[in-house]
Amino acid sequence: MEEIHPRDASQVRLAFRTGYLGERFFGSQVQAGARTVEGEFVAACLRMDLFSSFRDGRFQAAGRTDRGVNARSQIFSFSTQYPDRAVAAMNWQLPPDIWVTGFARVDPAFNPRHQAKNRTYRYYFSEPDLDVQAMDGASRQFEGTHDFSLFARIEGKDPVRNVLSSKVFVEQGYAVFEVTAESFLWHMVRNMASSLLLVGTGTETDEMIRSRLNGDRTGRISPAPPEGLVLWDIGSDVQFLPLGLDPRTGKDLMKRRLYHRRMSLMLDAVSDE
Repeated sequence: MEEIHPRDASQVRLAFRTGYLGERFFGSQVQAGARTVEGEFVAACLRMDLFSSFRDGRFQAAGRTDRGVNARSQIFSFSTQYPDRAVAAMNWQLPPDIWVTGFARVDPAFNPRHQAKNRTYRYYFSEPDLDVQAMDGASRQFEGTHDFSLFARIEGKDPVRNVLSSKVFVEQGYAVFEVTAESFLWHMVRNMASSLLLVGTGTETDEMIRSRLNGDRTGRISPAPPEGLVLWDIGSDVQFLPLGLDPRTGKDLMKRRLYHRRMSLMLDAVSDE
């Protein structure tokens, strides 16, 4: 009787809910010669012999994040003949600035990008003494279906996007902009955050946002720094089972990263005096 090698077993498709700190990555998507989130994740899978190559594992992500952008709930998916090994060892094999908080066994044809119904981003402002109430009121201008040509890099894409919710609130001493949309354009959230910061400092009013949404270019805005941006959640039907976090990772690292960013800005201000 012919011996059946483990490699002959049918593959199982897995999805992992993944967080990371973007500071030391050149974005999430694999790039030759650069440290990326996908590159590190795939390298961890190869060390565990979960698949032989990126293509062999049909590795896919729910979306991309730019250099320096963080994530709380990115979704990566791949196929493997060793699902138990993947679940048990993933957090041990990943570097400390990437972690997984949940997993699910999904359909063999599962594609996390296609399954994403919406995405939620948060932008954490380091600046003190902002008028959060004014920022919150201004942020409501973004809700609904609008042409975001003056809040993004279009590059031939349809500039019309449907924003499901938009708000600004205070969390642990930080002003936080949270926005949910069916999809986003490049630099869209960071430009939205920049405009809200102008409102928060009293430099502009919500009329500036309304004018830009109507196509009136009222001055130039630049994307807010990527370090404050977090891919907070991806809406999908996947039911993730929880995975424990190493104490060095997760929320503790995010809090520490934001704290150090704020301290850096404060020190820069002192040195300029």
